[in-house]
Amino acid sequence: MRRHGCRSRRAEENEPRCRHPRSLFGRLTLIWLLGLAVVLAVSSWIYLGERGRAARNTMFEHMALDVVTVVALMDSLPPAERQPALKRLERSHYRFVLAPLPEGKPLGEDFAHPAWLSLREGLTGRPMEMRAALAGDHRHPALYLGTRLADGSPFLVEAMAPVPTTPPARTLAAMAALVIGVILVTLLAVRIATRPLSRLAEAAEGLGEDLERPPLAEEGPVEVRRAAVAFNWMQTRLRGLFAERTRILAAVSHDLQTPITRLRLRAELMDDAALRDKMLGDLSAMQALVEEGLAYAGSTAAPREAAILTDLDALAASLVADYTDAGQPVSLTGSNGRPLLTRPHTLRRLLGNLVDNALKFGGSAELRLELSGNAPVIVVRDSGPGIPEAELDKVFDPFYRVESSRNRDTGGTGLGLAIARQLADALSAELSLRNLAQGGLEARLSFAAESPVSPASALG
Repeated sequence: MRRHGCRSRRAEENEPRCRHPRSLFGRLTLIWLLGLAVVLAVSSWIYLGERGRAARNTMFEHMALDVVTVVALMDSLPPAERQPALKRLERSHYRFVLAPLPEGKPLGEDFAHPAWLSLREGLTGRPMEMRAALAGDHRHPALYLGTRLADGSPFLVEAMAPVPTTPPARTLAAMAALVIGVILVTLLAVRIATRPLSRLAEAAEGLGEDLERPPLAEEGPVEVRRAAVAFNWMQTRLRGLFAERTRILAAVSHDLQTPITRLRLRAELMDDAALRDKMLGDLSAMQALVEEGLAYAGSTAAPREAAILTDLDALAASLVADYTDAGQPVSLTGSNGRPLLTRPHTLRRLLGNLVDNALKFGGSAELRLELSGNAPVIVVRDSGPGIPEAELDKVFDPFYRVESSRNRDTGGTGLGLAIARQLADALSAELSLRNLAQGGLEARLSFAAESPVSPASALG
């Protein structure tokens, strides 16, 4: 089952990159930040608009009082002194001119701005007209107010539209602090909301590798708790189904040994030699199938041994020595040069399974010890015909044989590599197959850079 998890991760890695986030955390964060950005932008626009409107109203109110005062001052001064005095009274946004009202768009008498009402009260009895037109430079809009002094001289007020100003530094700093605070709160809130789902996804992915993993904590929102309860029930049910399957396989394989033994004894007493040999051959094939069935059941149900620091070089040399002593063509090359925290008996059984498979289909076996970075790798090669590329992953399925003839002498029972995969899963290692360019098959057993079996869980 481990290969399915690896395959899903590889498929996820090979998935085309998209512009939007793929994780729920990323998408919720993006939605929150986009929504808050829109809210902040609209709020800032409203705030700056109201701020500018309030500034214009204040300016017009002060201008109304200023106009009434200046008109009274001009009435008290001789005509020759009026122009120099107006130069000194010029303001940043408006100025006073002794000139008639220029052409422009007149504003109606129903103009009800408070500043206009203050002007009408302060300049009672004088003609007043307000027009909107371009300023003297013909580039900026201006508001003109025309009236007359006590001696009938024209008096003009030219008010320029205020230039938009940037917010003060304190306002900008406050807005930046608000944005940063909102982003941090958003990230924290989304992380808290999605963390239970992340744990559920991790548990679902790890379930394919280890059915005996601890149950998922049933906490979080109501929906997540319900999903965790359902997940734990599913894990318990799957564990029971696999245990039942293993018990049935072990029981059938064990119970078949007795009738096979009786049939073998009866076949030995047969007078027809040719028929006797055929029956003994069939019984031998049945016996091999039963033994491998028991071995497969044992690989899935046997308790795990304690993990200890193991010298891979010494373990491989000992295994190869046993085969060479038995006259088998098995060789050893390379070295790891470092111990590995693993289960040595399980590893030795796994390597023996791979070497037996290489000897059966290739006639010889080469055991190689390598290092991929800091990760130990053990390779078993043969010089056999190899396996079709389309079936390299299928051969790990129980009872699957490459040969369609179902010849047990050449095709085997279909359990050897299934047992090897089960043992590799027990070691938290990855077992893969590939065909060699020069011919033959390579079985590659890869461990993590640091053994995933910690001392605290070594007895698990």
